[in-house]
Amino acid sequence: MEKQNNNETMKKDIQTSSDSYSHFPALLFRMKYINRWSLMRNTESENIAVHSLEVAIIAHLLTVIKNKYYNGNLDPNYVAVLAMFHDASEIITGDMPTPVKYFNPELNEAYKNVEKIANQKLLSMLPYDFKETYEKILFHEGNEEWTLVKAADKLAAYIKCIEEEKAGNKEFIKAKESILKSIKEMNRPEVKYFMDLFMCSFSLTLDELDY
Repeated sequence: MEKQNNNETMKKDIQTSSDSYSHFPALLFRMKYINRWSLMRNTESENIAVHSLEVAIIAHLLTVIKNKYYNGNLDPNYVAVLAMFHDASEIITGDMPTPVKYFNPELNEAYKNVEKIANQKLLSMLPYDFKETYEKILFHEGNEEWTLVKAADKLAAYIKCIEEEKAGNKEFIKAKESILKSIKEMNRPEVKYFMDLFMCSFSLTLDELDY
């Protein structure tokens, strides 16, 4: 009888804290419907769900590299989770093409504010008891982990350019040059290590990977 009462109390607490249901994960699962690179011809479309996973993989590797070789002391798993959610706001805002987003400082600042509002909306959908955890994931700018996510985001974009160029699409040639320049300007040793160790493989065919 006591166990049944405890279960009923637990159910009541869950319902009270979450207002019976939450749209949060259902919305996140719609990331697969938000396509990137919308102003450019793609041989293969890329959505933000796929992109977020790829950024998470790269960000985890960058953190491991930093910890192993460059005096880092960061949690690779937390960095990977940040990466998984780094474009979650685009479920609400959509993906704004880079040339538009960075057209001028005023527009860029306005878009950042819109992103914050979108993330706040996502956070508001969670049960109260979950909010502290996800606030650290959705609102993160300024910490060292976030800089690794942004570096991983650039590397993922560069890989996309390589893949499109490999498929014979010349649309991404200038973007590839611009992104490579920005990667070098980061001047981050873990990024250079990643580029030197891993990047050449993305230009190879499956047979050449010799797995």
